[in-house]
Amino acid sequence: MAYDLEEQEQLATVKGWWHDNGTKLLTVVALVAVVGSGWQGWRVWQANQAQQAGAQYEALVKAAQEGDAKALRDAGGTLVESFPRTLYASMGALVSARFHVDRADLKNAKAQLQWVVDRSPSDELRDLARLRLGAVLLDEKSHDEALALLEAKHAAPLEGQYAALKGDILVAKNKPADAKAAYRLALEKADARSAAFRDSVQLRLDALGG
Repeated sequence: MAYDLEEQEQLATVKGWWHDNGTKLLTVVALVAVVGSGWQGWRVWQANQAQQAGAQYEALVKAAQEGDAKALRDAGGTLVESFPRTLYASMGALVSARFHVDRADLKNAKAQLQWVVDRSPSDELRDLARLRLGAVLLDEKSHDEALALLEAKHAAPLEGQYAALKGDILVAKNKPADAKAAYRLALEKADARSAAFRDSVQLRLDALGG
């Protein structure tokens, strides 16, 4: 399935962003909370929200690992209804989408990914969801819709993955010249340390005659 392509590379990109920005984000929250005693209640409420959302996310991940569709739906529903502005809700929707893709339930996978695109507070997770939604659309042979989706502005670290998927879609549309240009762009934008990703793209480009 196209959805599987470069998934580990995508996750590494998002994890890298969190490593670079997560500490700063938490520091800002902490500074705001200690400005005055009036913020104390807000800080406690935020901490409780995060704790509850985290518990639901852990339940969702466990359900996905165990193949428990009902538990996954229950935890996912609670996250998007009660904690929609937390990163846990967005990450939970991504896990749910993966669960549905593995079971060839593309309709529900698309719904989860579209929710992240529309509602996530994180630009990076929206970009990631858009990329995975494009892969689902490729699997559905909705080629033009997928290409249009990939035209949206996205974070620079994901440019390589976006270009590679665009190449896959163009191959499916029988446009080898355009596909080769997309694969070359993917190689140009790929992180030099991402050997597996670069090798995968190079193989696809070589299959088209370079």
